[in-house]
Amino acid sequence: MDPKYLNIRTIASILLLLAGILLYIYWGIRYGVWYDIGIYSITIILVLGGIFGFLLTYFREEKAE
Repeated sequence: MDPKYLNIRTIASILLLLAGILLYIYWGIRYGVWYDIGIYSITIILVLGGIFGFLLTYFREEKAE
């Protein structure tokens, strides 16, 4: 990872990814349910948003001027 490509959007994407994973783990421990469709849908949105956001911001090509 090259730190020159890190910006606020990349950091927000990483935080979104971590929020999705931590939410799923917290929900499973708190309620003892690991197979709930509701938490799956929220987790998938957060995790995929974090992954795609990271890929779009981190590997963005520089425009030639």
